[in-house]
Amino acid sequence: MFRDRTEAGKRLAAEVAALALRDPVVLALPRGGVPVAWEVAQALAAPLDLVIVRKVGAPGNPELAAASIVDGDPPDLVPNPEIVAAYGLDDADLRAMAAREQLELERRRRVYRAGRPPLPVAGRTAVLVDDGAATGTSMKAAVRAIRRRAPAAVVVALPVASSEAVAELSELADRVVCLDQPPHFEALGYHYGEFHQLRDAEVLDYLARASAGRQPETGKPS
Repeated sequence: MFRDRTEAGKRLAAEVAALALRDPVVLALPRGGVPVAWEVAQALAAPLDLVIVRKVGAPGNPELAAASIVDGDPPDLVPNPEIVAAYGLDDADLRAMAAREQLELERRRRVYRAGRPPLPVAGRTAVLVDDGAATGTSMKAAVRAIRRRAPAAVVVALPVASSEAVAELSELADRVVCLDQPPHFEALGYHYGEFHQLRDAEVLDYLARASAGRQPETGKPS
């Protein structure tokens, strides 16, 4: 168990830094991936940006990802085939479910980016970071979206994930760094002592301080 996302990020950062990646840019999946990615970006002396992904929850089970949408023009809708089949969802169902989540995706883009374009990743090593992965659907969607931007390589970095998610991500990314793969993966929050829901203000603080080369505020929840 990690004490919090900051501890997880520091431990993950040490593993990623040992890879000596060429020209890295660190991309966090908000909100929970941002404090973890902050530590990775600091260790690599790399810029920090976001890949805004929104989970499309299964009917009656919002924590189970039936699909994910990734911010873009147009947004990418990436289904989770096993969950789609299990719930008997068709394309129309997925589009309707995604439309509801698209509103939150657009809100986050406005709040987090404030009109700023994403950092360019073409020709660079894109390091995608989250606080963990159960099914890996959101991260898989992010990897596919980033591939369209022509990076030199894609590295996925996670403190904890299911072995199934790591195996599937390994087929999409050039490398996966994962500190822990529990044999019986529980809900992500069980792997952290402190696992609060980050606020938008916290995400903006991390981004602003990364841009200015400053540390997060002392006492800031991680």
